[in-house]
Amino acid sequence: MTVVQNSPDVPLDTFTDLLGPGVRLVRPFAGDALPDATDIGDGLVVLGGEMSAYADDVAPWLPALRDLLSAAVISAVPTLGICLGAQLLAVAGGGHVQVAAPPGREAGLTRVFWKSGAEADPVLGPLARAAAGTGKRARSLTVSMHADAIIDLPEDASWLGMSDMYPYQAFRLGSAVGVQFHPEASLSTLRAWTDQHADTDTENVLAEAGPFEGEVRETGRLLAQSFLAVVHDDVARRGVRA
Repeated sequence: MTVVQNSPDVPLDTFTDLLGPGVRLVRPFAGDALPDATDIGDGLVVLGGEMSAYADDVAPWLPALRDLLSAAVISAVPTLGICLGAQLLAVAGGGHVQVAAPPGREAGLTRVFWKSGAEADPVLGPLARAAAGTGKRARSLTVSMHADAIIDLPEDASWLGMSDMYPYQAFRLGSAVGVQFHPEASLSTLRAWTDQHADTDTENVLAEAGPFEGEVRETGRLLAQSFLAVVHDDVARRGVRA
């Protein structure tokens, strides 16, 4: 499995252990070359980053990364895009992202509300079903940190999750799932992010998220576990050794 890390301060974090040892970490900001579409492995994860989905001048690997995401979908490789990764997936599929979206920065604790169809999704279904089982409005608790936002999904995408602040929190495009939130982020990473932005109050963000740390971690665990299960099922279906 290939994981693309786009910024040094947006790491794999809790997913390092959850995804296990079979991960090849590619860091293009440090000079690593992106793999060819035929060399992705059994799955592809594209992490977040500080730049916009269109910032090819700042991050010159982004055009190739968008192409890689397109190729992964065409080849039906299980793929997960997180935050910037989800935005790149949307753009690669023909959708659009708004830089500095008017609602402002979504920072900290985020309630993702699941739409009809989410429970049947192989990756997001476990989250949606767990949320439905709480007896509350079907929502999962996670954390976010973004100011850009998807405003149009690709034509063939399925819209699966939303928050109160932004509509496109989760979607599926073929073999790929995009999530605007950060299922991989620990609260220590969230603190580091909030410290970097003048438009966020670190102590308030952490005070709100802290009491729900267990639920936030469970959301991440469920998503990582279900994505791995899809990868393993795909390997078995293809008759390829994991």
